[in-house]
Formats: sequence, structure tokens, C-alpha cells
Amino acid sequence: MEANEQGRSARKRQAIMEAATRAFMDKGYSGTSMDDIAKLAAVSKQTVYKHFSDKEKLFAEIVLATTDRVDGVIDLVADIPSDADALDENLTRLAREFLTTLTQPQVLQLRRLIIANADAFPELGAAWYEQGFERVLATLAATFQRLAEDGLLRIDEPLLAANHFSGLLMWIPVNKAMFHGGPRHTQAELDHYVTAGVRAFLAAYR
Repeated sequence: MEANEQGRSARKRQAIMEAATRAFMDKGYSGTSMDDIAKLAAVSKQTVYKHFSDKEKLFAEIVLATTDRVDGVIDLVADIPSDADALDENLTRLAREFLTTLTQPQVLQLRRLIIANADAFPELGAAWYEQGFERVLATLAATFQRLAEDGLLRIDEPLLAANHFSGLLMWIPVNKAMFHGGPRHTQAELDHYVTAGVRAFLAAYR
């Protein structure tokens, strides 16, 4: 019986988080109430408060839970082999996965939501950046350092090179999405950004 009760509680918690994510994305933080979340989750408001003491804590948990999504990208970044003949191919594969992950509609929506509330919740925004994108950059910098030591790249500042690499990929599609309120790119355009970005990066750092 206790296991069943724990299972039901876990399912309700997950339903609340999913409902809150939809509500925050649709209405923003200030436009969303705990009543809205309870209705979307098909639970009572008391149940919402049982799992989350207030809206701020619920918002923080939703935001920080998404940082796990970068784990796959981090694994891919760390796994680039020191193969001079396949360097272009390996960096292109990494760039495509990297850009695809960071331009998913929900990721872009969440990015806009966090930026919009950065003044109200600066520590939350910083934590999301540090636990997510900054971890990717640190891993990418370490990988570039390894490739440089193996003679495949010429890099003096690995972290700056990691920022250059990501900037070449993300600048156009992410900025467009931020100002337009959602993705404004096609898959063909993403593929073009990947190819051109890797070419420019290798022209500077090979």
C-alpha cells in the first residue's frame, strides 16, 4: 500500500511539473497562478502546495530540471577522438547535435522565460546557465585543449575557442528566436549554419 501511495504521489508531482511548465511557457511567470497549474494538472490546489510550497520554488525546480538535457551533448563533446583525418566530420557531427539540442522550441521558450525573469530571480538564471550551457562550454574547452595537445588544433585559449565555436553556430537562429518569440529557422538553415560554422572555426583554429 505504501509503495502504491508513493507511486501516486510521484505521478501527481510529475503532472504538476508538466502542467506548470506549459502554464509558464504560455502565460509567463507573473501571468501564471497556482490555480492555473492545479487545473491543468487535474489536481487540487492543496495538492500543488503539498508538493511545492510556493510558485517560486515550483518555477525553480522546473528550470533546473531542464539542465539534465545537456548531459547527452556533454558526453558527445567529451568523446571527440583525436583523428586528424576525421576532424571535419567529427566536429560537424558535434555541431549538428549541439545546435539541434539548443534550438528545440521548448529550450528556446525556456531561455526566453528565464531571461524575462532574470531581474526577479538572478540566482536562478545564473544557476541555469552554470549547470547547463557553462558545463557544455567547459567540456568543449577541455576537448579542444586535448585536440590541440595532439596537434589537431592550434589554440591558446580553449574556453574562448569554445565560445567562438558555439557562437558561430547559435548566433543567428537563437537571436532570431529570442526576438521573434519562437524558432524562425528550417532544418536546411540549421544544416547550413553547422557547415559554415565548422568551416569558419577550422579556418581560424586548425
